[in-house]
Amino acid sequence: MEALSDNALMMKVKEDDLGKMSLLFDRYKRPLYGFFYGLNKEQELSEDLVQNTFLRILKYRHLFHGEGDFRAWMFHIARNVNNDHHRKKRVKATEDLDNWQERIGHHENQSNEMQHNEEHNMLSMAMDRLPEDKREVLLLSKFEEKKYSEIGEVLGCTEGAVKVKVFRALQELKVIYKQLEKSH
Repeated sequence: MEALSDNALMMKVKEDDLGKMSLLFDRYKRPLYGFFYGLNKEQELSEDLVQNTFLRILKYRHLFHGEGDFRAWMFHIARNVNNDHHRKKRVKATEDLDNWQERIGHHENQSNEMQHNEEHNMLSMAMDRLPEDKREVLLLSKFEEKKYSEIGEVLGCTEGAVKVKVFRALQELKVIYKQLEKSH
């Protein structure tokens, strides 16, 4: 029997033949793990993100039409899973910072901490106002400290294109941040 293509398997999954999902999982768990590990360098997190990607594929199977490449569709979902994880992590870090500041109470460095917190919040607000593609490239390059070549693989573009994307995203972030500074 000839092996079914990824698209054919996914079309079966779409038609509620959920057993075919295990074949896709077996084919792509390693490449997805490598993708996430390359972004995060954390084994457990990468394993969790692989599971979350397949859960999301299952949830959104009705959106797969079979016209494009399954692998590209899957990695698009994987990028969104990764972005969602980091967005939640950033929100939690801000909440943790707020909780920590409440616990420390009054002391001589409180004004410095308040200024730092305000700057952090404004940077977070500015990042949230960036278009998703620019926010993604900055998160990967500046916060995750990925090499431009690695980002190029994820985004499907050249290292030079990534450099341009990072530069433009930083320029737009600076403009948004300055606008926020003026309004506060």
